[in-house]
Amino acid sequence: MADFGFGTYRISDTNQAHLDALSEAIRGGIKLIDTSTNYFNGGAERAIGKVLSKFDESVKDEIQIVSKFGYIQGDLLSEYTQENSDLKALICDVVEYSPECFHCIDQEFVSHQLSCSLERLQCDKIDCYLVHNPEYYILDAINKGIKKETYTKEMQNRLFESFVALEKEVQNGRINGYGVSSNSFAKPKNDPEFLEYENLLDLAHEAALAAGNETHSFTTIELPINIIEKQGLHVTFWAKENNLRVLSNRPLNAVYNGKMYRLSEYDESRDYYMYLNELLEFCDNELLRPVYNLINQLDESIHKFEFVGDYDTFIHTQVLPHLQRSLQDIDGDTREKLIAYLDLFLSEYRQMVEYESGRRTKEELKRFFKNCNEPIQNCALKYLLEQESIDYVLVGARRVRYVYDLLALRDELV
Repeated sequence: MADFGFGTYRISDTNQAHLDALSEAIRGGIKLIDTSTNYFNGGAERAIGKVLSKFDESVKDEIQIVSKFGYIQGDLLSEYTQENSDLKALICDVVEYSPECFHCIDQEFVSHQLSCSLERLQCDKIDCYLVHNPEYYILDAINKGIKKETYTKEMQNRLFESFVALEKEVQNGRINGYGVSSNSFAKPKNDPEFLEYENLLDLAHEAALAAGNETHSFTTIELPINIIEKQGLHVTFWAKENNLRVLSNRPLNAVYNGKMYRLSEYDESRDYYMYLNELLEFCDNELLRPVYNLINQLDESIHKFEFVGDYDTFIHTQVLPHLQRSLQDIDGDTREKLIAYLDLFLSEYRQMVEYESGRRTKEELKRFFKNCNEPIQNCALKYLLEQESIDYVLVGARRVRYVYDLLALRDELV
């Protein structure tokens, strides 16, 4: 049976709730933590380092840290694009996929990013370093109209060069092994974006010889699999036949018929209408009329969010900026009270969005959960835990209560 790994895609070193959740997961026996250089602009790796520094060496020695490299985003992108950039002078073969997302798996970039990862993680060595979504080169080549035969061969060359650098890092004692994390593993083989996997071990063997190693240290693949999207299972079967470790990500975020679903059910907020009415009553005056109108509009839209991620984007790009502008015109005690009311309301509002989207998800995907007599997230996770070709199911748990839910589910199956 597979086990849970702690995924840190949305974990920040500045959020105490995230740090507490990770700490509790380690205390509960979680042995693998998955992260990446670009998660929260390096904040996920810093969070891991901060949390692990509080544990004894005997505990830290049991934790397998898997990190990834490849993305040039955020502060790193700013560093790369500045005039006379040292980073730009250091690396080559950068894929400028979009203004906000560059990508690179060049040998010098491997070493540079691993040094940054180890510093943020506060350690000298990690278990595994993965090439993170190398298919960005393929995506860019497709956009440029490059022929498949040409970009397929170049993709293999780029992976080989990266593997050589990773083999050298094994020699240097900074990693135990390496591998590839790719969303394109889960594509059909005839999809232009599909990343070939069956020759990865041949590339690793050649890279080991080029680096002067007797055997390769390619140990791990990571890919998205869930109860809806099962295409990647053929890759996991191949991986297990070759004694590779398989990490499954995105277990509760599924794409079906071009639409994103969160495979979770949530309890309805018991306090939402109380906080809504209190806020509306407080704002029912000329000074706070803009806020009153906004809250009314939000209440009317509570059923309209298809995915809670859509709500998160909406709240940060539309609602919060509007509220901040409104608060600029309010002073003193009224401002402080309004902020307190808003905090309570928005917390319950998000829970209601989760409840409504979860209810809709269960109905629209009922054919996948027709035999599920418990919350759909439990059925979705149990499906993955019971797959013999998967070793770890990576779940992001940003609250301690979510960690407890995962540990209870694991104990139920043991």
